[in-house]
Amino acid sequence: MRRKLQHLDYKILLPYLLLVFFGIIMVYSASSDILLVNGFKPATYGIRQAIYAVVAFFCFATLAFFLRLELFKRTKFVAWFLGISMFLLFYLIVLKVFKGSDAAVNGAVGWIDLKVIRIQPLEIAKLALVIYLAYYLDRHDGSFRQGNIVNNLIRPAVLSGVMMLLVIVEPDLGGTAILATIVIIMFSLSGVPAKNALLCLIGIGIGVLFLVFLIVKWNPDFLQSSYQYQRLMSFLHPFELEQKGGAQLVNSYYAIHNGGLFGVGLGNSMQKRGYLPEPYTDFILAIAAEEIGVIGALLVLGLLFYLMWSIMEVGLHASTQFNALVCFGVTTIIFTETLFNVGAVLGLLPITGVTLPFISYGGSSLIVLSASIGLVLNIAANERIKKEEELADEYQS
Repeated sequence: MRRKLQHLDYKILLPYLLLVFFGIIMVYSASSDILLVNGFKPATYGIRQAIYAVVAFFCFATLAFFLRLELFKRTKFVAWFLGISMFLLFYLIVLKVFKGSDAAVNGAVGWIDLKVIRIQPLEIAKLALVIYLAYYLDRHDGSFRQGNIVNNLIRPAVLSGVMMLLVIVEPDLGGTAILATIVIIMFSLSGVPAKNALLCLIGIGIGVLFLVFLIVKWNPDFLQSSYQYQRLMSFLHPFELEQKGGAQLVNSYYAIHNGGLFGVGLGNSMQKRGYLPEPYTDFILAIAAEEIGVIGALLVLGLLFYLMWSIMEVGLHASTQFNALVCFGVTTIIFTETLFNVGAVLGLLPITGVTLPFISYGGSSLIVLSASIGLVLNIAANERIKKEEELADEYQS
């Protein structure tokens, strides 16, 4: 335990802690006015986020760091973790069938309410998928020759497809896209020929664009009342549909414009005062840009990308396929969430409800991301210890 602590990678730990701390401040700032207007204590969500952060760090990140790394490679662990995540996703479908709109939040049945906390199974599924693919692809390392690609990838492809199907039925298009990106990236980095991976990525991209084109042109009646369809139309015509779903994007523009380069100061946002719906969740970056300015927001995003690079660096120098793929998978989760969130805030991508990693309000996301960071720190420490032992052996010989 002490030896692991001596090899702690502070290039990962410190950015993670800074981002979580900034997230607590921004959740408090973005939510306080709305809570006060509705008769609640202004610090309610800020305190909750702080509690989530403490639990996430001390219970999940610390546990993932101190557990033996071999545990994550065991078949039983992978099977149980994957099985639990699939069961929770399936349970959401049961809720959707029997409770319908009563179980929906913002048009999607994506949460399990345990009264004390709401669990979002998708967040667990992301990490479970990363660990499963790293485990499976590591066991088939070097076997992805031209004639065996389909045979070797059929099992993880089918399982990933079932997981994505369960998520899209909720419906959660953003979550489905994140899972698909994880699969494509990890397949690409596991030894699958780049040509095949690229063709797969291009094919999926063309398919998604064609589907969006059909929906926009066809404009079917049964979709017009759906929450997801309204969000897509609001992305395409935000100002025309400001009263029917475009309010978030329009007020996001206003927030960024109001903030300018240096911001109006922490706590001084105007858009969080009832103009921008739920400003402490997926549009918290717009409030941050208004309060600390575009430069401040860019510094936060820069810290996120520095964290991603530090994790990638561990993966690039990893001694095993499993360690490398876990690092690349965790980086993919953080990158795709950041991309979809920033893209939605700037109006470059449709609004999918994807939150900003470590910063947006929410327990499930923060806990799973913290566990992921703990696992990466575990890998980094083990790699450093292994290299130290190898150098010692070389010196003795």
